[in-house]
Amino acid sequence: MGTLAAPAASAGPAPKKLTRYSIVHGCFAMKPAAGGPFIAQTDAGYTATASGEGAAEPFRMQATDLGIYLLYGPARDFMGIANGGAVIVETEPSSRTEWTVTGGGTSFRITNAPSGRALAVDETGAVVSVPAADGEAFRLERTGGCAKYPEAQLNVKGSPTKGSPPYGEVKGLLEGHMHGMAFEFLGGKAHCGRPWHKYGAPYALEDCVDHQVGNGCAAILENVLYGNPARCHDHVGWPTFNDWPHPQSLTHESLYYRWLERSWRGGLRVFVNLFVENRVLCEVYPLKQNSCNEMDSVLLQAKRIRELQDYIDAQSGGPGKGWFRIVRNPFQARRVINSGKLAVVQGMEVSEPFNCRLNFPTGASNCDQADIDSWLSRLDQLGVRQLEITNKFDNSLTGVAGDGGPLGVAINGGQFLTGGSFWDLGPCEDPHYHDNTPATGVIPPQDQIFGVGLDELLGGLPPLPIYQDRPNCNQRGLSDLGRHAIRTIADHRMVFDPDHMSVLARNQALDLVENMDYPGMFSSHSWSTDDALPRIYKLGGVVTPYAGDSETFVHKWQHLRTVRGRLGKQYYGVGYGADANGFGSQGMPRPSAAQSPLVYPFKSFDGRVTLDKQVSGERVFDLNTDGVAHYGLYPDWIADLRVLAGDEIIRDMGRGAEAYLQMWERTYGVPKVSCGGWNNGELTGNGIGSRLKVGQRYRRALQSAGQPVKRKRIWRWCATGRHEVAAGFERGRVDFVLSDLRRHRPAALGGADEVADGVWADGSKVYLARGRQVTHAGAASSALLADPARLARKLNHAAR
Repeated sequence: MGTLAAPAASAGPAPKKLTRYSIVHGCFAMKPAAGGPFIAQTDAGYTATASGEGAAEPFRMQATDLGIYLLYGPARDFMGIANGGAVIVETEPSSRTEWTVTGGGTSFRITNAPSGRALAVDETGAVVSVPAADGEAFRLERTGGCAKYPEAQLNVKGSPTKGSPPYGEVKGLLEGHMHGMAFEFLGGKAHCGRPWHKYGAPYALEDCVDHQVGNGCAAILENVLYGNPARCHDHVGWPTFNDWPHPQSLTHESLYYRWLERSWRGGLRVFVNLFVENRVLCEVYPLKQNSCNEMDSVLLQAKRIRELQDYIDAQSGGPGKGWFRIVRNPFQARRVINSGKLAVVQGMEVSEPFNCRLNFPTGASNCDQADIDSWLSRLDQLGVRQLEITNKFDNSLTGVAGDGGPLGVAINGGQFLTGGSFWDLGPCEDPHYHDNTPATGVIPPQDQIFGVGLDELLGGLPPLPIYQDRPNCNQRGLSDLGRHAIRTIADHRMVFDPDHMSVLARNQALDLVENMDYPGMFSSHSWSTDDALPRIYKLGGVVTPYAGDSETFVHKWQHLRTVRGRLGKQYYGVGYGADANGFGSQGMPRPSAAQSPLVYPFKSFDGRVTLDKQVSGERVFDLNTDGVAHYGLYPDWIADLRVLAGDEIIRDMGRGAEAYLQMWERTYGVPKVSCGGWNNGELTGNGIGSRLKVGQRYRRALQSAGQPVKRKRIWRWCATGRHEVAAGFERGRVDFVLSDLRRHRPAALGGADEVADGVWADGSKVYLARGRQVTHAGAASSALLADPARLARKLNHAAR
């Protein structure tokens, strides 16, 4: 137990009014609002008549959800409620120690939701519980002496970059392929740990129960994926983390929310979270608590990601206050990023999307067009905005690229289970671009978790095909159902990712998308062959290579610059696809780090934030020796790219978020950058033709004028030759338009009046002139015309 002197009044500005949300993480003493001493802890529990007038117990308000708290005492204990209703001291958090706080200012009611009982003080001064309707109001006053609740550290100084105006160009990093909710996939028992837990890091970062048998030696799935079936690992997670997280430890949580927060603070601005599932592997794995149906899992993960957003809001001071914001369109995402927060895009990567399984030998599908339409409408309502249409197996939409080597044998066995036939691999139209070929023969011992499970489910697999030693391609392409799915994805303005499709199916899909002229294309993690990448770029799409280790990524980046083709004025940026939590290994320590290490502390990609080594519990993480052990080390990985390739790669990476948003905008009908067409519009006092008008909302200006080459406070569109058109905005509306095209400039100023030095106006038309020679012509709002000094300042800035 611990008590301290009651809080004393202090001079200075009046504190902000407390709310049920703003008290989060605060250290408070508590007393009845109607009067009386502060609550303190005794051997018997809690009392408001502690010895020593004014003695007080400091409570840390540790949020478990919005408006729900643990009352964490200085001895690292919790105020709780016993089954009989007595208010007691607990050593571990549970539903008995969770309190819903309502009210605000100087009057709060504190109720234990499971029991339906609230706190009060009886006539003896003891703190007791009573029916919720009879609960007493309490006053919370800030104090000191609280225990620190265990949490992963950020070791970050500085604030994330904001942008102005909110609809302007963003600057930041793009994560194109992550599985943040994968703790619920494969039945919810194969993944160890989770991105958050209402009781914090010690409970979120635990090992799986089955890993604790034999000190991790019996963790078959973990060991197989690690590449060492005989491996054992320390099953203790928080606080020691002796063996995990690790770049190759693929069943352990990589995206604890504080680690993600560190990446956001280090420059991450767009985060694509893909809901992932595989029915066959789920059925193979012996432990499960969730449905193996892939679409059921998608719905569950969509529910979970909103719970995570709520949890982060709770830690940040209330609804909407958190840095983690799920977005539904590029315009909302741009506002979120420019407010300094993380735009979270929901996506899907499953093997049986819309339950579209393929059944052999008939080739019948488990779904039809109506099923696809229904599911896409439902996903749209949930805010899912990015989709692949396969992952590991052929389905009734498309053939798959498959996996190679020994793992490919196991996955091909899963293909037999899902559809009754192995992959049909044959010669490629162009052997330079091919799918993956599994090893031949029986499933090897290191894949026994899959092989034995498949054998049990099927009563024995037939021999796997022996494929020819050559570049092989899946002979299954894009089906009519697949074509319908892609068209409907486009109808919903969703981003289509052709990764994992067979070469044949992907080329057929690109033929279709090119015919539709649909720009919403995105290859998210290096599962599209090189022949597809220039086509994706030409459509207006974006590519994010698989992250991996920093040296290999630099080579991917260099290669990508050679295959992207000539983009002209189109905005170019690069992201990365970590694929963490989805059985994708992360970057190991760079071999050359001993000679040229990343030096700590380091600056974020934009220089705004300083980051030192990340600390979780007792473990200090260093990229030079640990690699990308968890997601919080991606700012370190980005800084390591600078060590290897200088500022040029950082420039491309820092443009990744904007490149994604511009691609996404184009799916909403915003035309891509085009320098032609401005000569067709007459300059009037309202603007330039129908393309750009004074008073237009910024979004309408985008849809009519197309994407500008620059969009900060002044937006600039390229015109023919070296000419340009510019526009300024005020409160989201076009405030003025300015052009240097000869067609728009009069030969003489005529009846215009000089309203400022070099600035002339004729009604709502405006001109910049040197002497009497007009250099720029445009139109301005009446509000801007009424302030000549501001008009001159803005026009001259736009003419630079």
